[in-house]
Amino acid sequence: MTRLVRTEMLEDGRVQRVLLTGGKGNIFSTAMMAAVTAALDEHKDDPKLKLVVLEGEGAHFSFGASVEEHKKEAAPGMLSAFHRFIRALAAHPVPVAALVRGQCLGGAFEVVCACHFVFCTADAKFGCPEVKLGVFPPVLAAIGSLRLGHALNERLVITGATIGADEAQRCGFISKIVVDEAELFAWYREQLAPLSAFAVRQATKVARRASGMLHALEGALDVAERQYVEELLPSHDANEGIASFLERRKPAWEDR
Repeated sequence: MTRLVRTEMLEDGRVQRVLLTGGKGNIFSTAMMAAVTAALDEHKDDPKLKLVVLEGEGAHFSFGASVEEHKKEAAPGMLSAFHRFIRALAAHPVPVAALVRGQCLGGAFEVVCACHFVFCTADAKFGCPEVKLGVFPPVLAAIGSLRLGHALNERLVITGATIGADEAQRCGFISKIVVDEAELFAWYREQLAPLSAFAVRQATKVARRASGMLHALEGALDVAERQYVEELLPSHDANEGIASFLERRKPAWEDR
């Protein structure tokens, strides 16, 4: 059985590193979400913890959520579990920094949007291609404007386009483009290590409360989830898009 997450404590126990180890693509299945949640919960009440680093093993951060779990019969439960995971991540008491290499797509991009800081290598690619499968990304629709800006977020949601590291940095989404993990830890030592862990937690809490992020992950995300379940899932094209992807064929859209 593949181990989905590996955790280690660094910087004298003040940084928690959570590594996705789910094999090629580090798919955010329901099992992966549960493993990450357990890892985060294990140390969230440690009063000296100042930062969580979330990264993917291998060349890519993650190809996204499980397409298999997007099938009509499984999608409502998967969405509910994924949205609980996103809400918990966004409200984590310690800031979470995502370190992205390579592809960061679909649900993985939505996970990174819920993090507090995003670092990436120059080859990073971000996007939610769900519309190309006949569906849409509820989390990106709900909070993408807060993280990326309204115009860019609408373009990504509606077209399924991807953006590179430079464009993601220009819109303010990326904290820093780095060569490797060592640069992220150098940033930590300069920016967070000198600070009180208690003050960092308080600042993290107020920033998320005041920004509207947590509010959007309640009301706006609930609206998006209902639309997905009540309008999208019963449609021909949503089911055709998922089926064609799994069957590795071109979709036959009927525009309904």
